[in-house]
Amino acid sequence: MKKYLVSAAFLALSVCSFAQDVNKMIKADDVDRIIKTLSADDMQGRATFSPGIDKAATFIEGEFKAAGLQPLAGATGFRQNFSMTRTTPVNPKVVFDGVAIPEENVSVSAGSSFSWNNDSDVQMITIADMANFRKEYSAAMRSGKKSLILLDTALTSIFKQIHARGIEGRVSAKVNDAPPVVFVLASTSPKSFQVSCEVRSQELPLFNVAGMIPGKTKPDEYVVFSGHYDHLGIVKPVEGDSIANGADDDASGTTAVISLAKYYKKLNNNARTLIFVAFTAEEIGGYGSQYFSKQLDPDKVVAMFNIEMIGKDSKFGDNSAFITGYERSDFGKILQKNLEGTAFKFYPDPYPAQNLFYRSDNATLARLGVPAHTISTDQIDVDKHYHHVTDEYSTLDVKNIIATIRAIALSSRTIVSGEDTPTRVGKLER
Repeated sequence: MKKYLVSAAFLALSVCSFAQDVNKMIKADDVDRIIKTLSADDMQGRATFSPGIDKAATFIEGEFKAAGLQPLAGATGFRQNFSMTRTTPVNPKVVFDGVAIPEENVSVSAGSSFSWNNDSDVQMITIADMANFRKEYSAAMRSGKKSLILLDTALTSIFKQIHARGIEGRVSAKVNDAPPVVFVLASTSPKSFQVSCEVRSQELPLFNVAGMIPGKTKPDEYVVFSGHYDHLGIVKPVEGDSIANGADDDASGTTAVISLAKYYKKLNNNARTLIFVAFTAEEIGGYGSQYFSKQLDPDKVVAMFNIEMIGKDSKFGDNSAFITGYERSDFGKILQKNLEGTAFKFYPDPYPAQNLFYRSDNATLARLGVPAHTISTDQIDVDKHYHHVTDEYSTLDVKNIIATIRAIALSSRTIVSGEDTPTRVGKLER
């Protein structure tokens, strides 16, 4: 019994020592400075392809450089550059039975210009009510055929949403070669039709910001700390405010990544190679993390700590966070073991219906078998600031951010040191 009591005492002292180091090395004022900078109005909401996201990337690069991180192997800088293709329909023209349809009643989804003149291989689909909309719409989009979809005027509100998306165009990793789909707001089917549209393509630059600390004894085993630094940018004004600052989503997670990079560089005793990455384009499809995942061997990635929205208390109260996909590996159990003797606790995801495990930047690597999990405190079911102009610094609980960052630092230490290796997630598991 004495032996067990002595062991427990040593464990408590050990955890206390680590906790003191974390508290000293992850400084509250530095965390506050970073989150303020990333969520400031002059970042313009950090929308993908905007000047604001370029400014944010430059700031993160500076923080990585000041911390002493190295670029990823083979890279000359911290930006991980790639590009996407935006296809935008221009001047759609639709004529039914010799009568031109107003352009505001037409929406086009296509990867290249086209012209139809009563083409026999164009399928015409009429959707008359909301009850059949989802089924018919999904079937048309999956069919792989040229489609002319007629939406009854009863579906005007749905059409307006489709039309708004169509005007913005489509962003994809490659030129979209899917057959064109044309939506027309019309109550009757035509006997003859002529449809044409010019589609313009544009290559647009994107960039993750990534740095690393090479492992001392296990350099070919990687631990990834990540968060996305993009947000929605300039949106429709609400009470005069049009900047969706994205303070919690996900300047808070990006702040954690920067703070953890500084912490582990100061320690400089990591057995495994640590990669710190701020992803772009999460809000428009997760393209940053998808690109990143193709640049390294997923079998060498031991764990991924993806950090998303830690700016407010979780539903479990102070000193708590949840882990998505908790049941899919023993990642969470390892983290909690390392927090024994502290007040902080990690919980399984309390929002399984939201499918959060596959909705953030951990998803791509998770599908490849990596124990890649997202850590969050957001009460997603009741968060009134989510994707809103009010998601700004003034609505954050900075103490919660600091506590969560310190808990991640403390709980990750045996994975970083090579003592613990989380079990793998089932590949392609959904």
